[in-house]
Amino acid sequence: MICIGSTPYIINSCLKQSPRPRAFSFFFPPWLIYISYQTNFITQHFLAMDKLREHLLDQLVNEHAHTSFSNAVSGLTPNEVGIQPDSLPYSIWQLVEHIRIAQSDIVQFCIDPDYQSPEWPKGYWPTNAAPSGTKEWKDSIKQIESDLQQMVELVKDPKNDLFEPFPHGDGQTLFREAILVIDHNSYHTGQIVTMRRLLGLW
Repeated sequence: MICIGSTPYIINSCLKQSPRPRAFSFFFPPWLIYISYQTNFITQHFLAMDKLREHLLDQLVNEHAHTSFSNAVSGLTPNEVGIQPDSLPYSIWQLVEHIRIAQSDIVQFCIDPDYQSPEWPKGYWPTNAAPSGTKEWKDSIKQIESDLQQMVELVKDPKNDLFEPFPHGDGQTLFREAILVIDHNSYHTGQIVTMRRLLGLW
């Protein structure tokens, strides 16, 4: 009874241990054992994909080894983010804008087959060292949060295959683009924190 109601792995174990494999195979023909194995494989595949999505979503939105982007820019004024520390080629504003432009580029690539990326690298960096005012500063942060949420929704949707290459790309997958967002945002968030320390703003 244990063999009959158990997983294919236990069925296989029973087959190996049974003193009368021919009698056992009478009750469990090869085609049934094959279907059991295939069913288990498919089930395990979907469970693994669900777990992988959970991990990606966790890394996209939660803090782990470092602070979040929202914490890194919290409390800063438009004047403060426009200061360029000595020996550094950018201000906090330019880093934030770079995050916004790059993340938007990644998300738009995922959802729009006709999307054209900015010129690299010039199109991914702002020319002005500071925002024009409070509105531009807040708008930049809002778009970063909005685009990140859009990536979250793409990853969360089970209809989106994480490993199917985009037809309009050259091998990119949703999994790769999600990892790119995580990696790129984390890298520059760390730079923002370092700059705040240099400016005495942390």
